[in-house]
Amino acid sequence: MQQLVTTLDDYGKPAWIIAAVLGFIIWWPIGLGLLAYLIWSGRMGCGNKLQWKQHFMQEAKRFGGGFGGFGPLRSTGNAAFDAYREETLRRLEEEAEEFQTFLDRLRKARDKAEFDQFMAERGAGGPRPASA
Repeated sequence: MQQLVTTLDDYGKPAWIIAAVLGFIIWWPIGLGLLAYLIWSGRMGCGNKLQWKQHFMQEAKRFGGGFGGFGPLRSTGNAAFDAYREETLRRLEEEAEEFQTFLDRLRKARDKAEFDQFMAERGAGGPRPASA
C-alpha cells in the first residue's frame, strides 16, 4: 500500500485525482475514502490554510504594499487632493446614510399599506387564517 502511495505522490495531484475518480467509478466508498485521505493528508494543498494566508499576504505586498496601501487614509503627497478626497468620502457616507434612512421609510410605508390591506380584507369577510 505504501508503494502505491509513493508512486501516486511521484506523479502528483493529477494521479491522485484520477485515482479518486476511478475509486468512485469502481465502488463509491473507495472513492470517498480516497477523497477523505487526500483532504486530511494535505496532498491536495487545501488543508494548509497558513500557506494560503502567507501566499495572499505576499501577493498583497507585491501589488500595493500590504493592506495599509489600499485604504483611504494613505496620503498621496498632494495636500489639495487628500483634502478633496476626504471631503468627497465624507459626503458620500452622508448620502449613503440618508439613502438608507429613505429606504427604511419606504419599507415601513409598504409594510403599513400591506397590513392595512390585510385588515381591510379580513374585516370585509375575506379569507381568514386557519385557527389551530
